[in-house]
Amino acid sequence: MVGRVEGKVAFITGVARGQGRAHAVRLAQEGADVIGVDLCADVDTVDYPMATATDLAETVALVEKLGRRIVTAVADVRDEDALRTAVDAGVAELGRLDIVVANAGVSGGGAATETLDAHAWRTLLDIDLTGCFLTAKVAIPHLVAGGRGGSIILTSSMLGLRGQGWMAAYVAAKHGLVGLMRSLANELAGQLIRVNSVHPGNVRTPMVDNESLRRMLRPDLANPTIDDAAAVLGQLHLMPVPLIEAVDVANAVLFLASDEARYITGVPLPVDAGATAKA
Repeated sequence: MVGRVEGKVAFITGVARGQGRAHAVRLAQEGADVIGVDLCADVDTVDYPMATATDLAETVALVEKLGRRIVTAVADVRDEDALRTAVDAGVAELGRLDIVVANAGVSGGGAATETLDAHAWRTLLDIDLTGCFLTAKVAIPHLVAGGRGGSIILTSSMLGLRGQGWMAAYVAAKHGLVGLMRSLANELAGQLIRVNSVHPGNVRTPMVDNESLRRMLRPDLANPTIDDAAAVLGQLHLMPVPLIEAVDVANAVLFLASDEARYITGVPLPVDAGATAKA
């Protein structure tokens, strides 16, 4: 059976683990080759560990096990030249570009806005918002040159469609992605390049399942587990599911990348167990 993205090439940022890895594997399962980048280093304002070179190598192994090709580079989404070098090299090797998943991002919170450090604000917006802008910027020329149309998917959040206290930088960045998505959808529709955003709820990845967040959510416990934290996290979702899996988001990305969504553009798609519908 021919896969839903058979013969296409996807450029994915933040590919080493979490949602990025899930997107790479799911698209590869359906026939795509992958160009992937990740920082593979910690960020000074983020209080949980980032992905490593070992994580990136594991993603490569998982994609290659499926019989697909993958070209990776260590690159910071804040660095336009590094991103351009990575995507140019990937397209040169794999021959085309059809799908862009601007997925790389970090979280931050736990501070009231009046106490939020300005460096932390700038860093988060640089990665989560400007990083997606730069990803699209370096990839669009390849999509246009291919003349086949394409699909750009920006990873926002349920907090890109609703408010949340003590997370001003994250909420602002993820709301900003909706504006970027809609602008790009208008600019690129004439080339049959579709642009949409996905808005995950609480996903079981290291961004959510880490010691810092667990302790913030459950200060009453000495060593809280993710199951302990889920009792608080679950209050954000409408459905009685405190955490969704990365593959649930990857399935939505696959749909938006495929020809099944060929007339869908400019749409923010929640994958959030009803969080953004909650009264």
